[in-house]
Amino acid sequence: MDVPLPHLDRPFDYLVPEALDADARPGVRVKVRFAGQLVDGWLLERAESSAHPKLAYLEKVVSPVPVLSPEVARLARAVADRYAGSLADVLRLAVPPRHARAEKAVTAAAPDGSPTDGTGPTGSTAPDGSPADGTAPDGGAAEDADAGARPGGRAEVDPRGWRDYPAGPALLRAFTDGKPARAVWSALPGEDWADRYADAVAATVAGGRGAVVVVADARDLDRLDAALTAVLGAGRHVRLTAADGPARRYRAFLTARTGEVDVVIGTRAAMFAPVRRLGLVAIWDDGDDLHAEPRAPYPHARDVLLTRAQLGDIAALVGGYARTAEAQLLVETGWAREVVADRAVVRARTPALAPTGDDPQLARDPGAASARLPSLAWTTARDALRADLPVLVQVPRRGYVPSVACADCRAPARCPHCAGPLSLPSAQGTPACRWCGRVAAAYACPECGGRRLRASVTGARRTAEELGRAFPGVPVRTSGREEVLASVPGGAGLVIATPGAEPVAEGGYGAVLLLDSWALLTRADLRAGEEALRRWMAAAALARPGTAGGRVVVVADGALAPVQALLRWDSAWFAARELAERRELGFPPAVRMASVTGAAEAVADLLAGARLPGDAEVLGPVPADEGRERMLVRVPRSRAAAMAEALHAAAGQRSARKAADPVRLQVDPLTLF
Repeated sequence: MDVPLPHLDRPFDYLVPEALDADARPGVRVKVRFAGQLVDGWLLERAESSAHPKLAYLEKVVSPVPVLSPEVARLARAVADRYAGSLADVLRLAVPPRHARAEKAVTAAAPDGSPTDGTGPTGSTAPDGSPADGTAPDGGAAEDADAGARPGGRAEVDPRGWRDYPAGPALLRAFTDGKPARAVWSALPGEDWADRYADAVAATVAGGRGAVVVVADARDLDRLDAALTAVLGAGRHVRLTAADGPARRYRAFLTARTGEVDVVIGTRAAMFAPVRRLGLVAIWDDGDDLHAEPRAPYPHARDVLLTRAQLGDIAALVGGYARTAEAQLLVETGWAREVVADRAVVRARTPALAPTGDDPQLARDPGAASARLPSLAWTTARDALRADLPVLVQVPRRGYVPSVACADCRAPARCPHCAGPLSLPSAQGTPACRWCGRVAAAYACPECGGRRLRASVTGARRTAEELGRAFPGVPVRTSGREEVLASVPGGAGLVIATPGAEPVAEGGYGAVLLLDSWALLTRADLRAGEEALRRWMAAAALARPGTAGGRVVVVADGALAPVQALLRWDSAWFAARELAERRELGFPPAVRMASVTGAAEAVADLLAGARLPGDAEVLGPVPADEGRERMLVRVPRSRAAAMAEALHAAAGQRSARKAADPVRLQVDPLTLF
């Protein structure tokens, strides 16, 4: 039933009246009477008998279309168990709301007006429903007797794009042969990742199987859509994203469910796409926080796809310019193989990379330690513009001046009353506290006594104005939240972009400037270094190779580990380093953690009723938003399933008692503190 109460998270038996017998098939939406109310539900299974002596009847079959496939139902149950959530919550994410007009249009075109039930091969799952514990699959995918390309001809597979990676051609052959190959791919700078993913999907389709590919945002989806259309042809795949609206989303969902297409691409809404004979699941840039679902039970698209690969014994591809600690864990445990280029190829494809904070640069330019645009960055941009090449400037934030710092020692400016961060309403305004709102007109730096303040992070719009004055006559474009540019022409011009909004330049950028790097590195976040490197590599990958004049300048100390990884273009080294440190400190993904957030009394009540594993550690409390507190539960990865089960059962007990104060459960949260 579509009732998200934890203590009702189980199947219920109902009788099927004779009038509904033909339409009441597994996977259809139904309405049932429960506790005197008519509620929505899913018909999971038909059985001859029940252990319960007295049953109520189904009230209604909402639609005879079985939109919930057995494979997705099994996956939803595994995801609910992994994230200590309810099946109803997961199914609400997995199956989009019904749109009657779209349903009528799609089912009328199906051969029998209903979806097929082919779900592909099945396989064993890890003890906690996730492959990230290192359990390697045993055995290949079952051969499909009627496997073959969809109508319209077999997809053309061109392995040339993967030849820069020694394991690339073999990976494509494994996809075609239906083997459960699992790969973590580190893309080269300048790589057209959408074309490489299109090659992988084409190889899978050539073997008679389907694919699901998940990307972070609409811009990436547009690139992948165009690449797949060029390789597979029009009408061979569908887009599944909530941004397309309810009608188009439901139509795309049903098109895949009826078996009309075997390839689905989309944002995180596509991670549960019902593709028949599924042979490949893939995700691009798994470190992007847009892959994390903000609604209960907060699943991450990467974990859902990997769980799907484990349950179905199918292939999986995790790719990006940078590598996350979670992807590195897959490699180190043997669950996946890394696909990387030789160092000689990396050096040939990488732009010339330079930091501004190393000793030689400081010797030439002593002001580089505090300057926002050191001379190295300025001359690099000037030279690229003189060569009639575009210049990309990455700025961590949009707008003008979110916060300020001492102009002499660069110490963050804090409120003398509450220690909150100070900000300037305008570039020449009086500093005010962002927490208590008090004005700090007589501010003096507690570190050096200085009274002059400067912008700590100057946003994209202000940066565009400053650089426009520095380079008169040069076109200046901004790309950010208000308008995200997909591409820019290849001539001389300045592009000011926030992280993730960098447009592609025709022929590549002549220079890429990574400003305010400390704003990414000094965040109070476990993933600060990993996120900074991911943002930098995504921008640097848009530059021309060094042999073609491409240069990248990062305004940071060259001795920092993320900067070193960028300079060597070796995110695998940094990911291995991060994972080793997290193992030592007991942080995810080396361990599993869950956060319990709510009023202090409610959190204590839930944890007191939870039968946690004996080796579980309870940490906290730490302050949360709106006066609530957060407690953390940490267990070894092998005990993750027991922790999730205990927390879900404790939430069910509170739900059955009708406890007033809600508690938020989140397994493997992106933010711990």
